[in-house]
Amino acid sequence: VQLQASGGGLVQAGGSLRLSCAASGRTVSSYCMGWFRQAPGKEREAVAGINRSGSSTVYAASVKGRFTISRDNIKNTVSLQMNSLKDEDTAVYYCAAGSAPWASRNQNDYDYWGQGTQVTVSS
Repeated sequence: VQLQASGGGLVQAGGSLRLSCAASGRTVSSYCMGWFRQAPGKEREAVAGINRSGSSTVYAASVKGRFTISRDNIKNTVSLQMNSLKDEDTAVYYCAAGSAPWASRNQNDYDYWGQGTQVTVSS
């Protein structure tokens, strides 16, 4: 499966962005999906994960209550709605697909990765 992330940009602190990940080659309903991010000088970290049906989600503590992951298995897309953005949310965001049947924040559960999309939050 090929993944294409989009929707990044420059936003002021407190603002919102919506990231989208479009999949091709295979339907996303076969995969758990996740969003990860990597800030300069830091390791890649999990942001959110969603199971195949969309019935279960997991979030990093730092984004819980502000970010929402969702999926549309008919449109073959996964989204990340990001609200109340903070400076520390600045990073390159990646979407990923994996074969695990559960919602996961473990990078080892993911087999396919898209290119990143830059999110920059200015204060």
